[in-house]
Amino acid sequence: MNETHTSSPRLILLTGATGYVGGRLLKALEARGLRVRCLARRPEFLAARVGSNTAIVKGDVLEAGSLPAAFAGVHTAYYMVHSMGSAGTFEEQDRRAARNFAEAARRAGVRRLIYLGGLGKDDALSPHLSSRQEVGHILRASGVPTVELRASIIIGSGSLSFEMIRALVEKLPVMITPRWTRSLAQPIAIEDVIAYLIAALEVPAEGVFEIGGADQVSYLDLMKEYARQRGLQRLIIPVPMLTPRLSSLWLGLVTPLYARVGRKLIDSVRHDTVVTDQRSLTAFAIQPRGISAAIARALAHEDREFAETRWSDALSSPGQLRGWGGVKFGTRLVDSRSAQVNSPPAAAMAPIRRIGGKTGWYYGNWLWRLRGFMDLLFGGAGLRRGRRDPEWLAPGDTVDFWRVEAFEPDRLLRLSAEMKLPGRAWLQFEVEPRAGGASVRQTAIFDPAGILGLLYWYALYPLHELVFAGMLRGVIRAIEKNEGKQA
Repeated sequence: MNETHTSSPRLILLTGATGYVGGRLLKALEARGLRVRCLARRPEFLAARVGSNTAIVKGDVLEAGSLPAAFAGVHTAYYMVHSMGSAGTFEEQDRRAARNFAEAARRAGVRRLIYLGGLGKDDALSPHLSSRQEVGHILRASGVPTVELRASIIIGSGSLSFEMIRALVEKLPVMITPRWTRSLAQPIAIEDVIAYLIAALEVPAEGVFEIGGADQVSYLDLMKEYARQRGLQRLIIPVPMLTPRLSSLWLGLVTPLYARVGRKLIDSVRHDTVVTDQRSLTAFAIQPRGISAAIARALAHEDREFAETRWSDALSSPGQLRGWGGVKFGTRLVDSRSAQVNSPPAAAMAPIRRIGGKTGWYYGNWLWRLRGFMDLLFGGAGLRRGRRDPEWLAPGDTVDFWRVEAFEPDRLLRLSAEMKLPGRAWLQFEVEPRAGGASVRQTAIFDPAGILGLLYWYALYPLHELVFAGMLRGVIRAIEKNEGKQA
């Protein structure tokens, strides 16, 4: 939306609103009637998630020139950006983003910065935790008063850690537990994290505050507590050695994690991440709950059809999808086909908007699962993300290893690929009214990246022909079946 707010002494800039914690924080800020402006690389992906009084400004923390407009008139800014989902080397990217943000905040006269970082001591930090703490240092060095909250594992419906624990315990009657599952952490409920982030708007102190729940436990303890609350009996077999790479592939096979993200998670949790400085308990009027209550609340929310926000919805979660280092994209390759149905556009669009997730892809679901497995092996998203809602979509939603780029009810669905590919790909469905019914057009689009991309497309052309033709036939059958039910 456009900026239409009247003058007010308090304007809050929020980054990371498409992410797990940032999305929850946005709702909490809006519920308190606060003026919020969201900074987003893809504003259209956020538009359906914000309230009527929240503004969205296009910008990217990696592009310094895009930030001054976002900071105009801002009193407090939340920095909720980190690179757990990024591929390759990330430290310099994190460093540059934080410096751009800090400098823009200083120039704009921002009165306070609030940042959520990670727990851990200097002598036992993974590269990701080290980078997150360096980001906090950069923000504090800007001269803008900064509150840095450092947390360990976050427990909540849709959180990375909770999804991993839930999948492992639910799917594996016998669990092999590597050494990293016994490292100590201090899990904190997502509700308590949001409470700290909101309270940081007013707390008079600044600096670093370590926050954690009431219990110091391991991932193994968390899995046992989850099993207890679900009434599941599980045989646990400890193993002394399992490399982070092997562990990440194991996680990728049985949990929603991508192998790439799993490896970084393991790197971060194989060292203890517990609170050693208790100042947060006196500076904030918050008494964090223990793991039993945190898991119980997460399960209560998980029993709903979908979580309010999910870690995998973040735009950064599948890694850098466009980083082709100057490789030119070749001639666009298109596979387009259409069919007529004796249904109005709304009825024709209904099965299309349900595609992916538990519904599947209307043809060759085992082939899609195989493609997802291959994607996991190469560090991609795979099919594990599913979808937020089984019935409805909004721009920015994930659908397995796709993301909704555009959605117009009764007319259009365009998905942008987030699987590992030598190029860029889209899958689009269009429904147009016709005499006595509607026309359904399905189009697969591929922009190859150099010769490798062309080889990929033509090598798989026979399989694409089979899958895309079968998918359209399956969609038409689903439309006819849906129409039959309504008749």
